[in-house]
Amino acid sequence: MTCPTCKSPAKKFGKDRKGNQRYRCLSCGKTFTEPKIKMLDNMILAEGKALSVLSHLVEGCSVRSTERLTGVHRDTILDLLTLAGRKCEALMEAKIKDIPVQDVECDEMWAYIGMKARTKAKKLTAQNDDSIGDAWTFTAIERHSKLILAWHLGQRDYTNTAIFTEKIDRATKGDFQITTDGFAPYRDAVGFILGGRTDFAQLIKIYANNPESETRYSPAQCTGCKKKVIHGRPDMDRVGTSRIERHNLSVRMETRRFTRLTNAFSKKWEKHHAALALYFAYYNFCRMHKSLRCTPAMAAGITKHVWTLKDLLMAASQI
Repeated sequence: MTCPTCKSPAKKFGKDRKGNQRYRCLSCGKTFTEPKIKMLDNMILAEGKALSVLSHLVEGCSVRSTERLTGVHRDTILDLLTLAGRKCEALMEAKIKDIPVQDVECDEMWAYIGMKARTKAKKLTAQNDDSIGDAWTFTAIERHSKLILAWHLGQRDYTNTAIFTEKIDRATKGDFQITTDGFAPYRDAVGFILGGRTDFAQLIKIYANNPESETRYSPAQCTGCKKKVIHGRPDMDRVGTSRIERHNLSVRMETRRFTRLTNAFSKKWEKHHAALALYFAYYNFCRMHKSLRCTPAMAAGITKHVWTLKDLLMAASQI
């Protein structure tokens, strides 16, 4: 322990009336209490209640149903979500970097904020607002550990694809095989950013035209797929996106904002971003994966035990 005033070594000097350890500086003689890490920063909310709120949110409850179940006001829930999302995003960036990987799968998930792009195009007041409309979540998963290596929220274009690929570059090290869907911007982004350390292939799905009565709610039927080598020498038996697509289902099942045909969609970009940051950190460090029998972070060698939500927030508060 070092003195916060003169940065000199300090030794234990009894405890205060609440049992907190006190220290005395060996140089200047000042006494001080060991600084405590605040899980919720300056939020006035009981830790147990806050953890209950977050546990409901990461298990698929909407904001208002969480309000009814916990008795915490929805505005406080959203403030807590924003705080937890910011901390979890910083934790992911600090913990998931230079991870040795073998197979990486990438995909994008569609959602919308405020209104769909088709509705936005009809409203003059919303056309210039980039925080409203379609929102795509790019995700990259390691095939064996099921670890979410990187994610990015943005539009489905080359610029955001390049930003997402740069995040994969920071999160990984060494040579590996990468598979994406047939989205064309991946070809340039992966080639320029990940370069010669990847064997890259795309899985291009072929869809049939749906009958006119089913085009609104039913997804197009996949009639086949084609594997295409982009660069390197990928093992074609390992080319696939089934793991990341299964993870997309987990996100839609456990994040209420992605549920279709409801009014639970996100109203603000900031809250949507925070909800994703919280869920991906929870998935990596706290959620037991049934096939692995441990968390993805444990399978990747990042942690040694299953974290609780409190462990997650405490670790994030120390960054």
